[in-house]
Amino acid sequence: MKINKLVITIFFSAVGLFVSTALQAQEAKTLFVNMPDSLSPLLTKVNREDCIDFLESKMKAQVENRFGKKSEMTDLSKDYIRMQMSAQSTWQMKVLALNDSTNVICTVSTVCAPACDSSIHFYTDDWKPLTTSLFITLPLMDDFLNAPDSAGVYEFDEARRSADMLLMKADFNKENTELTLTLTTSDYMSKETAEKLKPFLRRPVVYHWKNGAFIKLKIEN
Repeated sequence: MKINKLVITIFFSAVGLFVSTALQAQEAKTLFVNMPDSLSPLLTKVNREDCIDFLESKMKAQVENRFGKKSEMTDLSKDYIRMQMSAQSTWQMKVLALNDSTNVICTVSTVCAPACDSSIHFYTDDWKPLTTSLFITLPLMDDFLNAPDSAGVYEFDEARRSADMLLMKADFNKENTELTLTLTTSDYMSKETAEKLKPFLRRPVVYHWKNGAFIKLKIEN
């Protein structure tokens, strides 16, 4: 009987260790460290490890990147990381559940020069690229604009023609699975032109992760 109990104890201890290891492998920090260098041109693996060690030790997570400049990890949780890569650029990653046993990684790279523009990419949990359109339908310019009634059509058309380049800034909510896209096109316009567009701007477009994809929430004026 004692032998059987010992075998059972060892078995469940081994299972528990396996489950714990599997869950650990899905955490953002582990995925971040294991990211291929080809996807992390500014940070070495040692940089990425140091950022995590510093932040978990309640220290400023700033490192010297490949180009001799400073990069800093500003946020770290089980499913979210944010890096201030440079004064003009940020990088975020979010671990999202595809189903009960599979996660995908979503990254957002943002460059501000001076208007901010973001690119969104998806990967498997071993960093194989996935097709972005499978997981999100990105907004169009008109999703950010509120067309007026007939009284203001001329002013709207004039302002709309000036908005000839779609620029968007994407940000994860670190507390949940929301992704917010904000129109930044007006930031590259002259002040006068931007003021003409301002009355027609809607609120940012917000997505929520549901059933393995980002679903656009109702757009409010």
